[in-house]
Amino acid sequence: MSAAPFDPPRPPEAPLAMPAQDFGAPGARGYAAPGTKGSGIWRKAFVGAAAAGLTGWGAMDMYRVLNVGGMTALEWALLIVFTMNIVWICFAFVSGTIGFVTRLIHILTERDWRGDAQLGSRNVIAFPIYNEDIRRIAATIETTAAALHEKAPGHFDCFILSDTTNPDIALLEEEAFLRLRQRMPEGVKVYYRRRTINRARKSGNVEDFISRWGGRYDHMIVYDADSYMEVDTLIELVRRMEADPGAGLIQTVPKLIGATTVFGRAQQFAANLYGPLLGTGVAWWAQNEGNFWGHNAIIRLKAFASAAGLPALPGKAPFGGNILSHDFVEAALLRKAGWTVKIAADLKGSYEECPPTIIDLTIRDRRWCQGNLQHAAVLLRGRDISWTNRLHLMIGVMSYLASPMWLLLIMVGMALSLQGKFLQPEYFGGQLTLFPNWPVIDYVRALTLFVATMGILFAPKIYGMILGLINPVWRRSIGPAKIVFGVLTEMVVSVLVAPILMAAQTSAVFSILSGRDTGWAPQRREGDDFSFGDVMRRHGLTMAFGTVLIVSAFIISPVFAAWLAPAAIGMIFAGPISLWTGAAGPGRLFRKIGLLSIPEEKSLPPAYAAALEVRAAYADLAALRFDEIIDNPSALTRRQPLVDRHWHLAEGQVHEALAMARARLDFIADTGKAIGYLSQSERMALLNDHGSLQILAEKRATARKIPATGT
Repeated sequence: MSAAPFDPPRPPEAPLAMPAQDFGAPGARGYAAPGTKGSGIWRKAFVGAAAAGLTGWGAMDMYRVLNVGGMTALEWALLIVFTMNIVWICFAFVSGTIGFVTRLIHILTERDWRGDAQLGSRNVIAFPIYNEDIRRIAATIETTAAALHEKAPGHFDCFILSDTTNPDIALLEEEAFLRLRQRMPEGVKVYYRRRTINRARKSGNVEDFISRWGGRYDHMIVYDADSYMEVDTLIELVRRMEADPGAGLIQTVPKLIGATTVFGRAQQFAANLYGPLLGTGVAWWAQNEGNFWGHNAIIRLKAFASAAGLPALPGKAPFGGNILSHDFVEAALLRKAGWTVKIAADLKGSYEECPPTIIDLTIRDRRWCQGNLQHAAVLLRGRDISWTNRLHLMIGVMSYLASPMWLLLIMVGMALSLQGKFLQPEYFGGQLTLFPNWPVIDYVRALTLFVATMGILFAPKIYGMILGLINPVWRRSIGPAKIVFGVLTEMVVSVLVAPILMAAQTSAVFSILSGRDTGWAPQRREGDDFSFGDVMRRHGLTMAFGTVLIVSAFIISPVFAAWLAPAAIGMIFAGPISLWTGAAGPGRLFRKIGLLSIPEEKSLPPAYAAALEVRAAYADLAALRFDEIIDNPSALTRRQPLVDRHWHLAEGQVHEALAMARARLDFIADTGKAIGYLSQSERMALLNDHGSLQILAEKRATARKIPATGT
């Protein structure tokens, strides 16, 4: 049997208050959550001391490289910028080394990560979506809901939380939901809500759900539009929350899956081979002050509602307004209130997809960059935020500031070389001396430092290769030779792509600093549809900058140009690299020859395989257009229950798009012309207000002399 398509699309509301938090308010005294303890300080002290010691060694060695005949101002500048760059590399190295040792122990002492306790809680799987391809997502929801109903009946509901603003996509979502309801077994609970006002973007979408239905559930597991999770993983997350009353959030470490392009396959290979050891390292030192990545995690709703409501930052975007990268901040607020946030690096069966092209990644990065730079304001305003959570926020900020700092390092190095070649020395200091302080560099020591730095930078990749060669799953399904060739290929791709991303992220940082807001664009999930001209236009400035950089470096010094070549080559050929790595053809070739392969390609995870199979059931999904809906009384009646009548408006506030749409309909006698004048936001507002849409349908029917049915 199947669920009736006209069952209520939303359950009765059970409000759970989610007040906006004050960053300046004091945190919990001690640990407010029952049974919660702090984290052991020694692990964090060890990581910090090791990273500081390694950074100190690198900085001192660079000082020796530069201090051959005394330090000039530019040499001091180079030393400072180098140190600022290497500190984060050293920290990642230490964390990755710990993750490597811990993963190695796990592999050698493999044990089942699943428990066997019976569930006793009510849980909801939330699917926040925004102008997405609903055909793909509906298949994921169907297979997830059916699997949970079979293995843990009565303990899970699924809730589609739509923030879609495109009327055509919204109508398709409604059709997908109705078909999904028809296909589900009896007793499976799947609900749909589309917000009428997209306040505060994704965090506001989730907050709206919690404040209206959060009281129905104990826990919420958040999916992204490209998330997949095994049923055993979902159940185990709930078991761990039930067993730990002080846990506010448990985050899995998702692997990447489904990549079709060379760029996607390189990300996928890296994330699946190196990602677990990096996640394990962070989990080891973060302990109860872990992080939240926005999806593939379970949340205790009463904790999240009481502690993680986000305020708007003072001022206007890009630095003020709604917090874009909300997840890091929510984790910090949970911990501030006394709840633990843990990273369950041992859990398997958590997956997501990745951007298929460099362009898609840079578009997403632009939004993340703005959100992460906003974290600087949280760091300044936040009181009683743990130092570990502050570190998470700082890492988020530095992940984007690292690119302009890398570029600054190149430019200072170029200025130093230029000064030594062309300018007259003026370095006598404050004392009279017969010989000036020339900017001289110890090139032998510099080469040694360069090799050591590269070793630290690439160590996690070598660690991942070693673990892959030891891991029975990787060894059997991929084979030692293809693991090694895969690591080498991924290194080449990453070396070519890194300068392109450096240029893009530097541009994003300066764009944000100049006051430009990123907006909110949906992410593409599939590649191979950027034209040659479009790719070249998007990378034109990067290619030009790379050319100027290498030519200038060669004029200054062929030796300096040789040092700069690895970074310049990626920028000079950014367009061709982006085009080739983002095309489906080379990706198919790589898969055919087994290059950059992962075990999940040889044996598809059940959750992902099931979703792929069910997609065919939604392939022919179609919906009436906006104007067709108006002229179809039965379609209007059919969709009426799907419309959410909740408008988040303050007393006396007017929804501008809806008011404008009504005004056009009132003042333009010809309804056909009136519909033609409606903007996308006005059409969307009418779809979200069934009464206004019905009035338009009646006027249209009267004009056409067609009887209109009532609601």
